[in-house]
Amino acid sequence: MNGIYNQRPIIPVGRPANTGKTTEKQNVSNTGSSFDSILQAEVSKQSEVKFSKHAMERLQARNISLSKDEIGKLNNAVNKAAEKGVKETLILMGNTAFIANVKSKTIITAAMDENLKENVFTNIDGAVII
Repeated sequence: MNGIYNQRPIIPVGRPANTGKTTEKQNVSNTGSSFDSILQAEVSKQSEVKFSKHAMERLQARNISLSKDEIGKLNNAVNKAAEKGVKETLILMGNTAFIANVKSKTIITAAMDENLKENVFTNIDGAVII
């Protein structure tokens, strides 16, 4: 015999041998967190509208509070503006006006009806009325 039976089994390069142990990849998939679910969570975070520091200060100074429903409406308004190719938008919701940067999905400032009178909004290229 030529020693064929004494040779070690050939294991392809780049693939670990099956040792019966669980690999790290298997542990991740067994936790219930798949790549798709993690990706979807991150995408949804990025699709939510953010508020700049200036906008947060204006909201507090002008006693403007927003419900989850209203924030959802702002998200929809920014998404509609993005679909039309708008870069900076004025969003009118009730008696409150918001200026948003559409690309970054960031509310830049906010004003209520008493601050809107005789006010001029500049550097906008679209408006969404909710």
